[in-house]
Amino acid sequence: MSNPIQQVIDTTHDSGREDRSSGSEPEHPTHVDNSPDAPQASSSKRKKKKKSKVGRALDLLRGNAAPHPIVDHAVTAGQGDGVPPPATEAILQALNQLRLVDALKGKSSETGRAKHALGEHKFWATQPVPQLGDQPPIEDGYIEPTKAIKDVRQEPYPLPKDFEWSILDLNDPKQIKEVYDLLSLNYVEDDEAAFRFKYSAEFLEWALKPPGYKKEWHIGVRVSSNKKLVAFISGVPITIRVRQNVFSASEINYLCVHKKLRSKRLTPVLIKEVTRQVNLCSIAQAIYTVGLLLPTPVATCRYYHRLINVQKLIDVKFAHVPRDMTLARMIRIYKLDSKTTLPGLREIEEKDIPEVAGLFARYMQRFDMASLMTVDEVRHQFLSGRGELDQPPEHNRRPRQVVWTYVVESSRDRLFLVLLPSIDGDNSPKHDVVEACYLFYYASDVAFAPGEDTEARLKKRLGQLIGDALIIANRAKFDVFNAVSLMDNMTFLEELKFGAGDGLLNFYLYNWRTSALAGASTVGGVEAGRGVGVVML
Repeated sequence: MSNPIQQVIDTTHDSGREDRSSGSEPEHPTHVDNSPDAPQASSSKRKKKKKSKVGRALDLLRGNAAPHPIVDHAVTAGQGDGVPPPATEAILQALNQLRLVDALKGKSSETGRAKHALGEHKFWATQPVPQLGDQPPIEDGYIEPTKAIKDVRQEPYPLPKDFEWSILDLNDPKQIKEVYDLLSLNYVEDDEAAFRFKYSAEFLEWALKPPGYKKEWHIGVRVSSNKKLVAFISGVPITIRVRQNVFSASEINYLCVHKKLRSKRLTPVLIKEVTRQVNLCSIAQAIYTVGLLLPTPVATCRYYHRLINVQKLIDVKFAHVPRDMTLARMIRIYKLDSKTTLPGLREIEEKDIPEVAGLFARYMQRFDMASLMTVDEVRHQFLSGRGELDQPPEHNRRPRQVVWTYVVESSRDRLFLVLLPSIDGDNSPKHDVVEACYLFYYASDVAFAPGEDTEARLKKRLGQLIGDALIIANRAKFDVFNAVSLMDNMTFLEELKFGAGDGLLNFYLYNWRTSALAGASTVGGVEAGRGVGVVML
């Protein structure tokens, strides 16, 4: 039988599912002792354990714990439409229907693999990150001082035999295509390998080439014999404010290892190598997100999903028809108006950039951790991805478009919103992809208006704005609208019929220590979401 490297050489486009681990998550294999000498739990303990799992599963639907299905319609959609909460037996039936049976069997990623893996984070124990169980710091600050460039390792870290490093030139369409192909088949996916983030080549070029980007921070691993790209990690420069401290950092993203090579332990080497390249630029901090629990999140947020194309999402099992509801009724519930409601809503133009940059900077002050952007960075993030302006749009999408940015001109306020596409690959025979729209940044100066009712007015204004964003997404033929529990999102998600997803997004800071920030829940008196003002792509 051929070895894994030879299989990679021979299968350029392999969509097999034999390894379902996420390409963005560091590899940390778990170990289970099934030997006869291994200690066995007593019958009473096993019963207690089973009971506790059932209790946890019920807690999921009562809102006391994180829900497991992609969209928990049995609770969120039903209650939102005036349907009374189901009885306990009905809840247990819904668990089976929505695949929450995994939680009962101890297979939930939140109660099983992730927790067991905590004991295996030997790599992270060697890194300057807060360790699990550490007490909150007395004051914020770095863990290790920034190294002088002469003290940074000058040579790349060694790779396993048969592999070599490759700095990707993303000005070369061929190399962008290589990154796209790798991520399309091997990047983040759900537990059943049915859905996977699938970014377009245009999106990756836009995301990885902001002002001041470093070519050396786009790092690949190739098979030495045929130069096939089999692993990738990227960093882009970012300026972050964490509470009162502002510092330069790298935003680490798109960590991906070919499925057939996950046992080669390439992930820790990729992380060390991108860290080395960042340190060579006199930068010692980084921000990154991972679905699994590593040492130690600064915030944990939850994904939320608003259904648009209900029929398609049911077909591909992204969502399910809740108990006591018909498909036709579900389609009616999620139906959107055809016209936007905000007067003065229009697409952004170059002339808007200075004012938008000022409003963005002011609005980000509302959050404990936020991204700080220059005018050029705002121009790139909000304007440059509009696509080919001279080409006719199809379904309200221009060729090569990756950003939908709108501003509102009115006498009352100035606000803007930015939408990004992310495409979830799908193995359904009926549909090739599920097209997802992602809420990026927004702002309104209603937040700074005087008066005691400012928060109520801001909530109403953002509800109108994101409500129009849903209509724009529907016009552009997106199937689902995704958001995360950060910024002011929690003020409008429920009202606009977003359902809590099973995905958690843990935010991490490398070489920086601070106390926990409010993400999915209130922390230290800060309302849910408002601890985090950085939207990771």
